Amino acid sequence: MRILFVAGGTSGVIFGIVPLAQAARNAGHEVFMAAPENVMPTITQAGVPGVAVSSKVMHDALVDRRGVRVPVPEDLHERYIFNGRTFGRYAASCLDGLLDLADRWRPDVVVGGALAFAAPLVAAHAGVPYVKQAIDMGEPRTIDLGAAAELGPELERLGLYDMPRADLFIDICPPSLRPADARPAQMMRYVPYATQKRVEPWMYAKGDRPRVLVSAGSRVTPESDFDILSGLVDKVGKLEVELLIAAPETVAEKLRPLPGHVRAGWIPLHAAAPTCDLVVHHAGGNTTMGYVSYGVPQVLIPYLPYCVDYSRRLSDHGSARMIDPVDDSAATIADVCAEMLATPSYRERARELADEVAGLPGAAEAVTAIERLTGRGL
Repeated sequence: MRILFVAGGTSGVIFGIVPLAQAARNAGHEVFMAAPENVMPTITQAGVPGVAVSSKVMHDALVDRRGVRVPVPEDLHERYIFNGRTFGRYAASCLDGLLDLADRWRPDVVVGGALAFAAPLVAAHAGVPYVKQAIDMGEPRTIDLGAAAELGPELERLGLYDMPRADLFIDICPPSLRPADARPAQMMRYVPYATQKRVEPWMYAKGDRPRVLVSAGSRVTPESDFDILSGLVDKVGKLEVELLIAAPETVAEKLRPLPGHVRAGWIPLHAAAPTCDLVVHHAGGNTTMGYVSYGVPQVLIPYLPYCVDYSRRLSDHGSARMIDPVDDSAATIADVCAEMLATPSYRERARELADEVAGLPGAAEAVTAIERLTGRGL
């Protein structure tokens, strides 16, 4: 069976669908992952065949079809629509390449991450089932509506009156934290994935101090979101802890020199996370789900509005605390960290949630569900 995975234009959304693509290849299926040219190395380093379908980068979608840069709205509802239209424009820039690929390669099914809005369009064009995979604990539905509005010309071009709905939804959100109105889904255990590096002893063996990790996600660069990361480092660095800073090497270099109790760089989280007592981060989808699966209590500061909903769900669960970005002072972060480090219930609840994730069906079972959907198998 030929399975076409449609990815977005940043590493975070690619990391989310790599485990399912790897499982499909391991099951003997032919797999392509289509994405823009700039993220091909991220895909191919995962051992997945990549096909470039656009020369655009994500930041290009911040300019509308008239060539005017769109200002970021302050109103939350309008921000969701802005996000949806941005992802919609990005999907439109990939569509021609995807349609050409589908005509030449003829996939049997198309799998797209939750924000890969070109996936349902290319599936409809090819006349094959569309599978939607969640890449985090859920985005506001208004984002989908904004994307559909932006993709109006493409829908009309393909003879569609609405965005095609998924024939199968694969969800990774722990069942106890799914919203009450969540749609039926094939559940799948979240598998943290990121590009790897050599493991050093300090990564899997902590010192005498509590170990706290700070992250702003894989997308941070010296030019983008660096202020978020450096701000968190300054605020958490005042605590009497062993501090790890998870960041690309180019970003880590910009943070140096660092005190002796601080380490920064591309840290393999599968090795370091089990040694951490707490993680403080920006509430990005992959980062949040990764630490949920590792059973680490989290301090979530949702600088992006779409992260607020699931940050609140985790905070209500008792395995995390959410800090409103407007209140992210050094004193507030220090107080929350100190309280969480001194309260065993956060670790206990985080461990319970990790056990729930571990008990979900694996990616191989999700592949079986896709096989049933298509009726093709091997």
